Amino acid sequence: MITGAALVAGICGQPIAHSLSPVLYNAWIQADGINAAYVPFAPAEDRFEAFIDGLRGGVVRSLNVTIPFKERALAMADDASPMARRAGASNLLLFRPDGTIFADNTDGAGLIGALKAQADYEANTGPAVLLGAGGGARGAAAALLEAGAPTVRIINRTLSRAREIAADMGPDCTAHAWDEAPAVLADATVVINATSLGLGGGPGPDVPLDAAPASAVIMDMVYKPLRTEFLDRAAASGRRTVDGLEMLIRQAIPTFEAVFGYTPPASVDIRALALKTLGQ
Repeated sequence: MITGAALVAGICGQPIAHSLSPVLYNAWIQADGINAAYVPFAPAEDRFEAFIDGLRGGVVRSLNVTIPFKERALAMADDASPMARRAGASNLLLFRPDGTIFADNTDGAGLIGALKAQADYEANTGPAVLLGAGGGARGAAAALLEAGAPTVRIINRTLSRAREIAADMGPDCTAHAWDEAPAVLADATVVINATSLGLGGGPGPDVPLDAAPASAVIMDMVYKPLRTEFLDRAAASGRRTVDGLEMLIRQAIPTFEAVFGYTPPASVDIRALALKTLGQ
């Protein structure tokens, strides 16, 4: 039962209708019997800052933040975790009663956890390649370097954006133009789509996956559809794949703990629920 004392949390993005987060969090909330609700918000892109300012003081307890607001979310915060600062982006804002905002980034934990769970991949095994230079790529680069990746290479059509991230990450992170992909992929141990290409069923990034070693792990942060065109191409070539749903679930666990003070209940088969929702 939701009462007038209910704790409210949510997710913010544009668009947001595709998000599975309300399904996952509300299933955990119900199973734990918490007096709470988790709801979606889709502010206009030019009204994001005004929207966040209006939540200061604890109107809602927290917001997960997704495309295209992750970098702007960090800029709105009064304080931030070391991971959020290094990533230059936040996927979690916590609203304190005194009106201040704390920013965190659990995307990195989700990414590393998903790679380990589905491909037994360790970041220290060799070069990692990221496709895209948005907030997701920032979080991924920070997490991979933190986990021991010897180098992270960012490929982006707008090279200046990739260079900005590389400069922020330090000498072990490099930026590359899209046409450099074949050479950049040649010794990659993991290739990650950190763009929104493929969301909703369209084609993924048009990089030559066969340029990567046969042992390379291919991951897509997009989870709707679960099997993206990008992952289908990777699987057809015999490469191990990691889906975005696993990352979503694994970043949601520390978020749920931070917001509600509980570990998500093991009684909920959250991946099965997500797959059912996706029609898989």
